Amino acid sequence: MGTEVLTLDRAAEVIIQLLAETQGKPPVEVRATLEREGPQLPVDSLLIVEILARVEELCGCRIPANVSAARSMGSVYAFAQTVVAATPPAVVGSHA
Repeated sequence: MGTEVLTLDRAAEVIIQLLAETQGKPPVEVRATLEREGPQLPVDSLLIVEILARVEELCGCRIPANVSAARSMGSVYAFAQTVVAATPPAVVGSHA
């Protein structure tokens, strides 16, 4: 992901891109569908589980296996916050 800083919005873009890939749809279509459901972009947590390893790989982080992380998997923005929090500062500048 180059040298850009991993922001909440950038993490959300990565998540939406990966969701779109798994669904075989354009990211703009997936985002529009999620936006109709609410501002936090609620999503089926099973879909997040499907892309978890790729998110960790692309963002250079390791999502903890705990209750807080599990609860964050119900929306794109909540999960994006978990991803940003789990990304080490040295990695944010080099992989994000």
